[in-house]
Amino acid sequence: MKKRFPIVILCAMVLVFSEAKSQSLQRVQFDFYGDTLQLPFESASYVDFTGALSETSVQSFYDQVNNSHFEPVVNALLEAKEKDKLDDWLYYQLIRKAAQSISPKATNYQRYTLYKWFFLCKSGYDAIITIHEDKVLFYVQSDELIYNIPYRVKNGKQYICLNYHDYGNIDFTKTSFEVVPVVVPEAKKAFSYRITRLPNFNSNDYQEKDIQFTYNENEYHFRVKLNSQVKTIFANYPVVDYGTYFNIPLSSATYGTLIPSLKQKVKGLSVKAGVDYLMHFTRYAFLFKPDEEVFGQEKRLSPEQTLLYENSDCEDRAGLFFYLVKEIYNLPMIVVEYPKHVTIAVKFDKPYGNTITYNGMKFSICEPSSQKEDLRIGQRLPSLRHTHFDIPYSYFPQNK
Repeated sequence: MKKRFPIVILCAMVLVFSEAKSQSLQRVQFDFYGDTLQLPFESASYVDFTGALSETSVQSFYDQVNNSHFEPVVNALLEAKEKDKLDDWLYYQLIRKAAQSISPKATNYQRYTLYKWFFLCKSGYDAIITIHEDKVLFYVQSDELIYNIPYRVKNGKQYICLNYHDYGNIDFTKTSFEVVPVVVPEAKKAFSYRITRLPNFNSNDYQEKDIQFTYNENEYHFRVKLNSQVKTIFANYPVVDYGTYFNIPLSSATYGTLIPSLKQKVKGLSVKAGVDYLMHFTRYAFLFKPDEEVFGQEKRLSPEQTLLYENSDCEDRAGLFFYLVKEIYNLPMIVVEYPKHVTIAVKFDKPYGNTITYNGMKFSICEPSSQKEDLRIGQRLPSLRHTHFDIPYSYFPQNK
């Protein structure tokens, strides 16, 4: 015979269970580039990682979080990724924000890093943890060419370090990091550094910047909306190949306040004259300074970063010029890389000056960086006329 409980007791039991469940479930809230996100996070998923760093302690951390009710957090992160169409780099920034809200970096760096690794793995990405004494390095598998960042090869696959910047310089010839052999079945996907769109920033987070330059003895002014959060997004973004870097888009408000204005300025001009106008814009609207003086190391700026920063170098001007010509004229272009200089060559209907032949087509040099003399389309720097160059990237419009 089944034992019956009074309805009052049953209601009380349900109430107690509901209260216990609500007490264990927390809402982690943070701002993500203009959006306020709330993540459901159970207290059981919070692991007090305070012991020594070891294979055993990392495995224990993984097991404890993995055996908790962590799925709502990862599902919420993936839903935000899908809703906002976040590329992998932007999704990683979202994970960083979530980990920071759960376990602040300054309070416990190791735990903060392990949460990032856990969330990235559970999102399907192939990521690994390596340790040496109290240091923990976090890598993600990527098939792309990434520069100036430590990497390692495991089972024939390349893994790029995501948190090397937090330690500064590590001498890997003297310091050996061991891979922690944690098996995460769903962690299979390669990570991409390609960025096809920037977040939909809050309109109130933009500020206007006056960008001006002189062309044919006339002064031109542009009031461009810029968002300083772009600097944060790319703060630890590595040096990527030219195909990735030159195709990073502008945010919507920046695009809307610059590109239509430039199109209006070149309206009625020949294609050559319009490209010449854009070439002079990138030459003289910004101050020149090498990356080593500004950032202490090589750093390729996206087009929007070049607009944001007061100083930029030849690679940054080349990237901005490439983006503007592509957006306004959509002409075939090649990147011309010398040992200490980068410039752009454009294919016009008619070649101009000393051309570079590539794939049977003639491209005219369009120097987007300021020089001692005002170079015209088709003119190379005199100091580089006999210098070897490479063509690391070419662009051919689909409709050409």
